[in-house]
Amino acid sequence: MKKKTIKTSDNRPLGSSFGLVLRQLRQNSGLSQEQLGFESGYHRTYISMLERGKKSPSLQTIFKLAEALKVEPSEIIERVQSLHPNLKAMEPDPV
Repeated sequence: MKKKTIKTSDNRPLGSSFGLVLRQLRQNSGLSQEQLGFESGYHRTYISMLERGKKSPSLQTIFKLAEALKVEPSEIIERVQSLHPNLKAMEPDPV
């Protein structure tokens, strides 16, 4: 079975949207990737891979990043969701 990739209206995959939001929040906080990595307990290269959409964060990762960025985890999710207006209306695939 082929894995579905959720995309935005401009054809951006969900992981890339998360990366875009993470980069914006990090830059708005005045942090480098290395500083965010130190504050959240992750390596700079992992932060870079998240920002480029090469890795997908776990729920725990989102919470750690939010704490380091001094935002609520829900803010991160809401920003990503705003890039995917049809995400709320999506139905799960039938099994």
